[in-house]
Amino acid sequence: MINFGDKKLGFGLMRLPLNNPNDSADIDIETLKKMVDIFMDNGFSYFDTAWMYNGFNSENAAREALVKRYPRNEFILADKIHHSFFNSIEQRDKIFSDQLGKCGVDYFDLYLLHDVGQDSIVKYEKFDCFNFLKQLKEQGLIKHYGFSYHDTPELLDKVLTDHPDVEFVQLQINYLDWTTPGINSKECLEVARKHNKPVIVMEPVKGGTLAKLPERAESLLKDYNSNLSIPSWAIRFAAGLENVAMVLSGMSTPDQVTDNISYMKDFSPLTKEEQELILSVRDIINENIRIACTGCEYCIDGNGCPMNIPIPKYFSLYNLDLQESEEKGWTSQGEYYDRLTQSGDNGKASDCIECGHCVHECPQHLKVIEYMKEVAEHFEKK
Repeated sequence: MINFGDKKLGFGLMRLPLNNPNDSADIDIETLKKMVDIFMDNGFSYFDTAWMYNGFNSENAAREALVKRYPRNEFILADKIHHSFFNSIEQRDKIFSDQLGKCGVDYFDLYLLHDVGQDSIVKYEKFDCFNFLKQLKEQGLIKHYGFSYHDTPELLDKVLTDHPDVEFVQLQINYLDWTTPGINSKECLEVARKHNKPVIVMEPVKGGTLAKLPERAESLLKDYNSNLSIPSWAIRFAAGLENVAMVLSGMSTPDQVTDNISYMKDFSPLTKEEQELILSVRDIINENIRIACTGCEYCIDGNGCPMNIPIPKYFSLYNLDLQESEEKGWTSQGEYYDRLTQSGDNGKASDCIECGHCVHECPQHLKVIEYMKEVAEHFEKK
């Protein structure tokens, strides 16, 4: 049994307060200490960091603001190793050793392979990383192991089938991505349930995107309950889902910590009426999309696109990416796009040969060829 703590809210140490807003590694440790104290004083104990967060300085910040100031048995610390930063078993092992040192701990409560997908799984398998996690657990250096994930439900099912000893999965889940083609939060959650794996939720507010809604959507929520913050709806949506054990929130200010605590200390899931309201909010957000694709897939059915371009999925990812908050930087949509194009089964948006089949078949009469150029410009030149 994994100890996730008594509360369902975890502190994601990836968007920390900064002294210099132009330097993500220049963390305001004193403000972070206040945030950690508020969090801990209210009975919350789960913290999540990773090797490269905040310019590779998040783990150091965890040591200063948390580890040095609280007994080890009073908090739960999760860390991750990312495939981009090692190319040998020796490098893999050194990163883990360095992570223990940077955090100032003798063990991690949870440890994850970071961002498993069709590209990274090749490297994780090549360097025997799943067995590596088992060995770390046997040595007492980690208590539980799992992985974070941004890819298809089908691949998730395969990874969990191939590695049944994995103890948990970290998934991107929020009400905007819930049934979005290309992300499929709902289907990924169902795969985790099928394998009986508890789920940690990341990106419940999509990096702040669901904290800043269109005016009409925000009014709906405020008219229903003016005391609830806009982000609270997104976090409660994720926390109330079956099989979800923990929801991570990347918090940057003491006020954000206080707000999250206000509704997660005595958490109650969304009521049926509130769930229906969230669906209305999602519809309003989607009304502001760039491409009004319904996902009918007529453009790719049958003989379809000669370049095997999954047009509806790319349009969906593009629409979502345009709705991201400008200051966020990295977005998961770009990650999903890259993985779709790297699968070997799908053409890139820039592979379009302008044959016109998609335009002829589209019941919405969309200018598919022109939109494909936008998608290519947006994702392939980032």
